[in-house]
Amino acid sequence: MTARTLTTEAGAPVADNQNSATAGVGGPIILQDQHLLEKLARFNRERIPERVVHARGSGAYGYFEVTDDVTAFTRADFLGTVGKRTETFIRFSTVADNLGGPDAARDPRGFALKFYTEEGNYDLVGNNTPVFFIKDPIKFPDFIHSQKRDPFTGKQEPDNVWDFWAHAPEATHQITWLMGDRGIPASYRHMNGYGSHTYQWTNAEGEAFFVKYHFKTNQGIRCLSSEQAAELAGKDPNSHQTDLLQSIERGVYPSWTLYVQIMPAAEAAHYRFNPFDLTKVWPHSDYPLQRVGRLVLDRNPDNVFAEVEQAAFSPNNFVPGIGPSPDKMLQGRLFAYADAHRYRLGVNHTQLPVNAPKAVPGGHANNYGRDGLMASNAYDRHAKNYEPNSYDGPAQTDRPLSAPLAVSGHVGTHEAPAHSKDDDFFQAGELYRLMSEDEKRRLVDNIAGGLSQVGRDDVIEKNLAHFHAADQDYGKRVEARVRELRED
Repeated sequence: MTARTLTTEAGAPVADNQNSATAGVGGPIILQDQHLLEKLARFNRERIPERVVHARGSGAYGYFEVTDDVTAFTRADFLGTVGKRTETFIRFSTVADNLGGPDAARDPRGFALKFYTEEGNYDLVGNNTPVFFIKDPIKFPDFIHSQKRDPFTGKQEPDNVWDFWAHAPEATHQITWLMGDRGIPASYRHMNGYGSHTYQWTNAEGEAFFVKYHFKTNQGIRCLSSEQAAELAGKDPNSHQTDLLQSIERGVYPSWTLYVQIMPAAEAAHYRFNPFDLTKVWPHSDYPLQRVGRLVLDRNPDNVFAEVEQAAFSPNNFVPGIGPSPDKMLQGRLFAYADAHRYRLGVNHTQLPVNAPKAVPGGHANNYGRDGLMASNAYDRHAKNYEPNSYDGPAQTDRPLSAPLAVSGHVGTHEAPAHSKDDDFFQAGELYRLMSEDEKRRLVDNIAGGLSQVGRDDVIEKNLAHFHAADQDYGKRVEARVRELRED
């Protein structure tokens, strides 16, 4: 086979890729060595800023297949026909650590899914937990600062972690999830995924429903203890990436079954707690799971940087029949995710193959956005870049993607409207009471292991009060274990 010619970025042939050009044998390197300068300059720029959160991730392609009729609830075309398949891309991730962190960390896992539908890309951004630590996006930067590396010590500090949680009683439910047995999944294949937020579906008649997504793993739930995770992280920091890559390469394709909970929109205002509160779940006894379809992953990316690191997900990428709810955290993320990608990848990140819509020829979005760094889409020389115009340019449909959300009251900063059972602790207590004795013991040990390292007694007492409020036995056990560890 004839070897292909090595070229510069401009396509010119490279004469020597082993030796820099110098002023004579052994002399200093000369500035005119274009190939050397180009290689070094490009190397300096090969890394983009890592994600502020969800930096460490893995991804795969696959498909979503509809197995059950849900057309009574949504007019989304990719969900409209039993048997219909839609290409997908998923990115799994840890949340708090940086790009070099271990996969087997005690941390929520991102579960971000892109559907390449015929009506445009639909992004569902979730986690492997159905709840989160906070309910208002204005607290998100502070929360993440408390969980990331301390500016002085350069490592995650229990003082910062637990001090924030001491001032965030609504985090008690998610803390119980995170510190419990499901806090460290054995692999990305052996965990569930959740949309976590509440979303809106709208059917062909314009009726609105609020929904929650549940992706149940068909491989079964498998988790690691703290001791197992520490050992695995030392042996293979890339353990979850390794598992996902190898399973797909050998033809063992991971799959999940999608279920949804569906609440008629009219019931939301009078539900016993705020159904748009991200720190709470909807009991299945109120809104049972209804099967929708299955997700299968069957192809690994060819290039992790190009496809996994540059994959951009934004929850404001909706398609007809699906839209947002008044969930405050979701509302904040509608802006924050897309803006993060504009910063990391540039304003034209949607032109990258992994992000480009397949609903239009060549992944070329039909809009009037132009120019900017790395603009790669070509336009007809006569195409106009303004709207409206008289030249048959893309025009609006006049049909909203989803039903309108009713609003009332005055503009200002408000706490969420109170419902009859809207405290921050009852669901954490219910989750604790569902656990076996062994599960409770491990949960208490995991919480106390971090909380006992906190230097301030008042921070410890505030956190203990949250666990007491969730369940008296829960609080007593954590308090006793913290005291025991602090006396050692």
